[in-house]
Amino acid sequence: MLKFEDLDLDRLIEQVLAGVELDRESARAILNCPDERLGDLLAATLKVREAVFGRKVKLCMLRNARSGICPEDCGYCSQSRVSKADIPVYKLQSIGQLVEGAERAAHTGAGRYCMVTSGRGPDARDIEHLGEACDRIRGQFPQLEICLSLGLMDRDQAETLKGAGAGWINHNLNTSRRFYPQICSTHTWDDRVQTIENVRAAGLSTCSGGIVGMGESDDDLLDLAYAARRLRIDSVPVNFLNSIRGTPLQDRRALTPPKCLKAVCLFRLLNPTSEVRAAGGRELNLGALQGYALYAVNSIFVDGYLTTPGLAAAGAREMIERMGFEVEERD
Repeated sequence: MLKFEDLDLDRLIEQVLAGVELDRESARAILNCPDERLGDLLAATLKVREAVFGRKVKLCMLRNARSGICPEDCGYCSQSRVSKADIPVYKLQSIGQLVEGAERAAHTGAGRYCMVTSGRGPDARDIEHLGEACDRIRGQFPQLEICLSLGLMDRDQAETLKGAGAGWINHNLNTSRRFYPQICSTHTWDDRVQTIENVRAAGLSTCSGGIVGMGESDDDLLDLAYAARRLRIDSVPVNFLNSIRGTPLQDRRALTPPKCLKAVCLFRLLNPTSEVRAAGGRELNLGALQGYALYAVNSIFVDGYLTTPGLAAAGAREMIERMGFEVEERD
């Protein structure tokens, strides 16, 4: 087995920037980097990040547009039908509420605003409602990127939302095809891939990543990172399991800050020109080391997630500046 110590990092970075896909043994060595060599891995990964994105960091903000009431059985999710988590439950928010969320995102300097709905997928009324919200948001905040995360979607639905002003659709792969049945039985990994293909065919940008720490093997994590590359995902959010009480994964605590940092380095080196975002569970699992994720990622969420809190925008800006990076400001 190839060890991290055997890697020629300068040559590896040169190949990555030339568009060469890392071989699997090198990728595995990165994921299994000894903790005492993590600084070397971060410094090497930073060269790739800087070559494509400089030192700018895009702020993104989520809006939980419909909470709970989901028929799917995703084991990690507090909104699924198998969850007993104590969370707010409400129907699709009004257009006014969604526009208000966009205004808040714009005023905090976020570059992207993502409206998320629980459920298997949108119906015709959802598409009409969210399309009108997109149209109003685009009119009032033209510089704000609009992303939607609505579950399984067909091409016609995606085309309607694109026409209304959406630019991105998020639909995470979450894990490998092999491991997927361990976390969900009500739809398949291939169903998710089909949604990604529908989104791209509609002319929208793709946003799809996964969750680290659900009990997957290193091979599963490698498969996910390679899938993001081979599906040419435009924006790759890397989540770290926040094991919420009341969910089937409530007792899973497998992550350490170094493991999380190695994971984001892996995703960056396999997806050098894609946006890579440190997403849910960042604050919980990385703690005081979360700033070092910026050596790999060029985007983070601020002001919390769907049903869990997160670092406020002001605190995120301070962290970004302290680490020697700068916020990507909107005009």
